[in-house]
Amino acid sequence: MTNLAKQVKDDIVAQIKNDELVLPTLPEVALKVRETAEDVDASINDLTAIIGQDPALTARIIKVTNSPLIRVSSQITDLATAVSRLGINFTSSLAIGLAMEQMFQATHDNIDKRMRGCWSRAMEIAASAQVLAKHFTSLHSDQAMLAGLVHQIGMLPILSYAENHNDLLADSFSLDLVLDKLHPTLGAYILKSWEFSPELVAVPRNYLNLDYQAEEATYVDLVQVATVQSYVGTEHPLGQLDSAQLGSFQRLGLDSDNDITRWESLNDEVGETHSAMGGGVE
Repeated sequence: MTNLAKQVKDDIVAQIKNDELVLPTLPEVALKVRETAEDVDASINDLTAIIGQDPALTARIIKVTNSPLIRVSSQITDLATAVSRLGINFTSSLAIGLAMEQMFQATHDNIDKRMRGCWSRAMEIAASAQVLAKHFTSLHSDQAMLAGLVHQIGMLPILSYAENHNDLLADSFSLDLVLDKLHPTLGAYILKSWEFSPELVAVPRNYLNLDYQAEEATYVDLVQVATVQSYVGTEHPLGQLDSAQLGSFQRLGLDSDNDITRWESLNDEVGETHSAMGGGVE
């Protein structure tokens, strides 16, 4: 680790310990959606009223409902029907996840480019995790999608920090080192502060931990498998692994060539899911 990277890491860790680090906050619409979804007396109309105040979010939810991901028999054009078709839980996870996109923006061009790349990556992994959940586990596919969207959330405060520190801004190597070292811990810290479920808090902390153990498939496993698979055929270290030896692949039943071939056959569905969420299109 470079001297600069170590200095920045120590500074950020100290800010966390002293409760001084400025954490990203969930967009207001996401907070309202979650609050409504958790209210046992809330109705689909209540949820529709909140989402309907955000035209861009409304359009994207309708787009998802009409995608092959949901497979409706006839075109849906209004939000109320879309929410009815998706259900409160799925709509809530989708709305919370998609609303986060506005957080991945910065004023400095280099940082903005990194943040947008981070969000693009999040959507890619979310699409894979959602499809993996549906076909290989009994886990909730909407939570799998949300797990993918938040797995790199810990990069945000580091990138925001870099935007205000020219020495780090000018040293992309050191910035990469800090991001790699700190974003898993920071991600868990942020999700805990947002009062996400322990199952999701565990995702950023453990998705790169190749020794991660669990009794049965978890959302960490889904994101880890999606991440490893995304590097297959590349020079990246994760692309060189014998995935059949990983606990995450074993817990999903993906520890043989036949199972991997079956997963690869779902690539079209992953692509459709990614596109429906707003990814894959510049």
